[in-house]
This record gives sequence, structure tokens and C-alpha cells, in this order.
Amino acid sequence: ILSVGYNPINERNTFSSGDYIHGKITLELSKECSFQTLSIQMKGKAKVLWTENYGKTVVTYSSKNKYFSIKQILVQEGQGITTLNPGSHVFPFSFQIPAQELPSSFRGSYGKILYTLKANLSRSMRVDSKAKAEFNVINKLNLKSDPTPQHNTIEKKMKILNSGAVGMDVNIERTGFLQGEGINVVASIQNKSTRDVKLKYSFYSKHSYFANGKRKVSTKEILKEVSEPVPPSAGQTITKIITVPPDTGVSVLNCNILKVEYRLKVSLDVKYAADPEIKFPIIVLPAFVESYGEPSLQ
Repeated sequence: ILSVGYNPINERNTFSSGDYIHGKITLELSKECSFQTLSIQMKGKAKVLWTENYGKTVVTYSSKNKYFSIKQILVQEGQGITTLNPGSHVFPFSFQIPAQELPSSFRGSYGKILYTLKANLSRSMRVDSKAKAEFNVINKLNLKSDPTPQHNTIEKKMKILNSGAVGMDVNIERTGFLQGEGINVVASIQNKSTRDVKLKYSFYSKHSYFANGKRKVSTKEILKEVSEPVPPSAGQTITKIITVPPDTGVSVLNCNILKVEYRLKVSLDVKYAADPEIKFPIIVLPAFVESYGEPSLQ
């Protein structure tokens, strides 16, 4: 039985470019075994794949990015012992993750960014034995997000059923927020209509995949909340904390075949009318950004 493992370097079990990763290949043998080579390969890659139907024709869209591939031969014929007795045998290895711009690990519906360790045992006249372990990479080169506050205004004039107009002026403090951090949303509402209006908040993910000149987008609502009603002919300022769930994946903005983005949508719930809405881009950062020595985002 062939297996491969590695030693975590922090309690979150994440790595970043430039880090060293130490591990071992373990070979459990029930009888004597002779082999030609034992190797370990560290790889980083991104891949997207999806299909679309055009009548009876199915078109496949795919693309790949290879970030690195580093191979070490731990044992080979003529260099070391290649016949092993029954029992457990351990072969240590060490790699340095290339000090280059790497996107964070990700798995989505139509694509993924993977970092793996692959062990391979080659034997004469036999099928190779293989084992694989994935490790998580977090991009920490671009963790400083834009500190500029975001601000947007929208006004909608009502027709027929709702005379008057409604408007909102919405501010959030910046673009980048840590996993588990609260987004402070300040909204000034002007309700000049004849009905109550409510503020609705929706935090959602937007995954984009790119291949062969096409784009595939999937969105998913992560959380939603609703404010208390604002009565007719009234103005009100509403402050709401929208908390980014701690298990939200980090944003991926440095891969050219897929993107992981987030939006905060603030809309006015107006009966019998299309809801006016404002969308803010949100960059989700690792909750442990400050433990890497980055300045606080507060």
C-alpha cells in the first residue's frame, strides 16, 4: 500500500508561495517488493470544463493553466536499495512552493484550482502504484484591498399605483473584508411614495469560468436579510451589519480562466413595482491575514 502525506505548518493547514512543504511517502508491504523508481511530484494547476447544447450538438468548453510541476526521484535502480522487505518503509521529501503569484485553492461547479503531491512507484512488468494528497494554498501577495469607501445613490419615480418616488443613498466602508467580519451598511432612505418600503440585503457569490472565448457564470445567494418598514412620506437612515460567514471562500481575482467574486446587493422592496437596487463588489480575504504581518483592515 502506497500513501503520501505532509506536515501542516499552521493550525489552518494552509500554504503560500515560497513556503516549504515537508512530507513522506509510506510503503506498507506484505511481501518482498522490487521496484525501479519511487518519485514524488508537486503540481499546481487550474482547470475549467463545461458543456453547452446547441440543438442536437453538444459543445465542450475547457481550458487549463499549469502554474508549476516539480518532480523528485527519491529512489531509482542503480542508486540505493530497490528491493524492500515486508513491513513499513518511509521516504521523506521536501519541496519549496515556487515564490510566484499563485491563486488560492478553489473547487466550483465548472472549475478548480488544485495543488497536489503525487507519489509514483514504478515496477517492471507491473502497473505503477500511485498515491495523491491535496494541499491548500492561500494567496497572500494581494491581501491589501482598496480601503476607499464605496458609495452609491439611486432614485426611482413610481408610476400609477404608487405616486411619488423612493430613493436610497448607500455607503459601505471599503471593498475588502475578512472571513467572519461584519460589513457596516449605512442606507439613507427617502420614501415619498404612498406605501411602506423595506430594505433587502443579499450577499452572494459569483463564479466566472472562461474557455474558448466563452464565459460561464454561476451565482449563489449566501445570505439575505430584510429591514423594518419605512413608512410613506418619510426619510430614515438605517444601519445594518451584514456578516461575511466565516466559512466563505476567499476571492480569486488572479486566475485568467476563473474568478471567484462576491457582491452585496441592497435593494428597496416596493410593492407592485420593480425594486431599485445597488450592487457593491466585495473582496473576501483570509481571516488570518493579520497573522501574516499585514496591516489591520480596521
